[in-house]
Amino acid sequence: MQIPTTAWLVLIAFLAVVLALDLFVIHRRATVISIKEAAVWSVVWVALGLGFCGLLLIWQGPVLAEEYLAGYLIEKSLSVDNIFVFALIFGYFGIPDRYQHRVLMWGIVGALAMRAVFILVGAALLDAFHATIYVFGALLLLTAVKVLRHGAAQVHPDRNIVLRALRRVVPVTDRLHGQRLFVRMNGAWAATPLLAALIVIETTDVVFAVDSIPAIFAVTQNTFIVFAANAFSLLGMRAAYFLISGAARRFRHLQTGLGVILAGVGAKLLLTDVYKVPVWASLTFIITVLAVTFAVSWRETRVPDAALRLGGASDAAQAETASRQGCEQRTGPGPRSGFEDGSGSELAEGAPHR
Repeated sequence: MQIPTTAWLVLIAFLAVVLALDLFVIHRRATVISIKEAAVWSVVWVALGLGFCGLLLIWQGPVLAEEYLAGYLIEKSLSVDNIFVFALIFGYFGIPDRYQHRVLMWGIVGALAMRAVFILVGAALLDAFHATIYVFGALLLLTAVKVLRHGAAQVHPDRNIVLRALRRVVPVTDRLHGQRLFVRMNGAWAATPLLAALIVIETTDVVFAVDSIPAIFAVTQNTFIVFAANAFSLLGMRAAYFLISGAARRFRHLQTGLGVILAGVGAKLLLTDVYKVPVWASLTFIITVLAVTFAVSWRETRVPDAALRLGGASDAAQAETASRQGCEQRTGPGPRSGFEDGSGSELAEGAPHR
């Protein structure tokens, strides 16, 4: 189905305005994003993504809306995996929380540009060579096997080719200079660790795009839908990062779920000339796999959390008992060893203290 040029211009203009507001108005200053703020923005971005689906339903009918929703869910689920990798990158370069937002937003800008190129090239290859669809399908199956066998992706920024090339061109400082990517030192320009982290994130996203773009082409070959699904999933990545980056262990079966989804859409591509899987079936499959993945992960993390809380309560009770016994044993007017608090009372030697 042909999408008018006006729709492309409106979508690109909307994305440009949203990104400009976020970078230069709403989050102009370097601040730590709280869990509450991240949760609110996550709801906003998801609402915008689903709202676009509703707009497509009204404007173009259920087929394109279903294709967009299936692609959006694929990209959204794959972006959760990206978040944990980005957390490792920030940890490697020692980027404080208050500066991570700026790096992520510039990363999203770059990712949108690069994925637009990937989408156009992929669509051109599919249009010119029908056999490309089998290449994409085989690539997705290989990726699925790799994900299922090896689990989470490994990050080695020190081996990044682009970063090593940058260091040959300009020096990289060993400390931050606010939110600046470049700084002038001794009459010459130098890159800051923020730029180094941004480069590694951008090049890592290229690797992710090699998986995600063929996956969404398995659902739809409409370039407008592919780009829109990528764009709206990327817009919410920054808020999602601050919301769940520290909760990797709660998504212990995410890799399995992603492997199953990639295998499913890869098989769909390989069976294109044999049987055309309906869009609603693909959508149902993706939702089911994600629901089972998160349900099983949530259930398995409940028991350890409960045990941890009980263990913490037990330890606290034991500490309180030890402290009370220590205080009861201290008698007599002589000097007593211990630590005095601000009120002149003392903590028994050996009793837990903060």
